[in-house]
Amino acid sequence: MISADRPLVLVGAGNMGGAMLNGWLKQGTDPSHVIVIDPKPSEAMAARLAEYGVRHETEAPEGVTAGVLLVAVKPQITDAALPAAKKLVGEGTVSVSIAAGRTMAYLEDHLGGAVIRAMPNTPSMVGRGITGCFPNASVTLEARNAVAELLSVCGEVVWVEQEDHIDAVTAVSGSGPAYAFYLAEAMAEAGRKCGLPEELAMQLARATVSGAGELMHQSDEDAATLRKNVTSPNGTTAAALAVLMDENGLQPLMDKAVAAAYKRAKELAN
Repeated sequence: MISADRPLVLVGAGNMGGAMLNGWLKQGTDPSHVIVIDPKPSEAMAARLAEYGVRHETEAPEGVTAGVLLVAVKPQITDAALPAAKKLVGEGTVSVSIAAGRTMAYLEDHLGGAVIRAMPNTPSMVGRGITGCFPNASVTLEARNAVAELLSVCGEVVWVEQEDHIDAVTAVSGSGPAYAFYLAEAMAEAGRKCGLPEELAMQLARATVSGAGELMHQSDEDAATLRKNVTSPNGTTAAALAVLMDENGLQPLMDKAVAAAYKRAKELAN
């Protein structure tokens, strides 16, 4: 799907777009098959583009038809970015958007043809992300597999069966890293209140959250089993979990938090 004549065109080389570009280049994607469109790339990104010899444009170039067009700009920029990007869409082009809240109808209206809505998350920057995808009816199985391979440089790729689920993906995994980061903040603050020095409390919390995540990543056991493995009857963990798992504990708070993110994702579409 991607070649020198039908390049992979990345619109926006910020944090997420840059993470994907780094992954492609590290995995051996031919730099001559890639074009980056970004009016003001960071100094680090500009240096990376120069290092690999990736073609950089400040605006959509003339005479180019993309094999894959990946739009990695903020939702509020899409109204300005997509009309120019549309001229890169031709027969067989697959357009992929990671702009939160921009509906399939919106993307089809602005880009036409085969379109995939995708929602990655920030752990993609270290190759440990997960991306939820929803294709329109024009996306072939071949195109779907090719896009999944491209996105897999950032981590896992999953497909949802209805567009509405992309907003739920946004609420759970798209926004989810912030929940985990805040958990570390809250644990550190609780440790400080128990008398630990602030810096040590954060060191302990940070290592615990990241370490638990890595353990869950590497383990074949589910989260509930891993939790039970840590919990001795009548021990310290059981005492803490009695609070967290109370009917007014973490689950109802998480329900409200995810529901709020889901609602906001819907609002962004309007």
